[in-house]
Amino acid sequence: MNQHDPIVGRYVYVTCQGKTYRTYYEETGEGIPMVCLHTAGTDGRQYRHQMCDPDMAANFRMIAFDMPWHGKSIPPADWYQMEDEYKLTTSFYGEFIVAFCRALDLKKPVVMGQSMGGNICLHLALKYEQEFSALIALEACDHSPGWWIYPLHHPHIHGGEAVATSVFGLMSPESPDEYRWETWWYYAQGGPGIFKGDLYFYSVDSDFRDQVHKISGRLPIYFLTGEYDFACTPEMTERTAEKVKGSECVIFSGGHFPTSEDPAKFKDVITPVLKKIVQNDPERRGQGRALPGPSAAAAGGASRPAARRVIELG
Repeated sequence: MNQHDPIVGRYVYVTCQGKTYRTYYEETGEGIPMVCLHTAGTDGRQYRHQMCDPDMAANFRMIAFDMPWHGKSIPPADWYQMEDEYKLTTSFYGEFIVAFCRALDLKKPVVMGQSMGGNICLHLALKYEQEFSALIALEACDHSPGWWIYPLHHPHIHGGEAVATSVFGLMSPESPDEYRWETWWYYAQGGPGIFKGDLYFYSVDSDFRDQVHKISGRLPIYFLTGEYDFACTPEMTERTAEKVKGSECVIFSGGHFPTSEDPAKFKDVITPVLKKIVQNDPERRGQGRALPGPSAAAAGGASRPAARRVIELG
């Protein structure tokens, strides 16, 4: 018997800052469009578990794309002629996300991003508030210093394995080994210098400490961070959320890659947020299937409740 995931992959051409990028994306489901942003150095496979979840797909058209230079989105045609090394900047990242959404003719999508994909949500709220209906910032804060990895690019170090192993400690020890090693594999496959170039955005160019207080609060923003994350600690996320009007902050017993390292626990944590988004946008939900409560399997297998504390900030 043949079995297939419900995910379908395609390419779309996205023009940003004068160049056109052949961009790979996968999607499934129907209802409210949700664009999922991967972490530094990896690709959209990090969301495969959520995109195969029938509960999420019943209410959301879930879309995960590979940023240029990542996964199946190869570099631009003239990349070998570039004089400067790859560096992801805040301006390009934000503009590309908006250009991608417009290329797919998405109307007021939700954006869910983790790590660098979570940090860029702050920039989207500051500059592109009218483009989106909600932002879900996973493992995000207004400044994440300390991840600048020049030593890992020494010629005597195997870049892929070194990069993958450097992030292994960011995962929760409670996460299943199967999924922790799956996440390791994603990192081992990144192109040369891409993780380092993404970290330029993550640890240098995405310093929003003096800007987040300007976020209006009209666009719902949900911050979710795992307590084992030392790149973006719960305290860093909480301090950021306190500055953002109308935001909500959830701290849970997880790590830096919640969508891929422990998808069952992540579903328990994200479901209340998704319910709120559906309730606020009833005209665009999918087949109307109710999102479930906490799963008995996940609750029974965890040593502690998934969500440790929830803070609603007015």
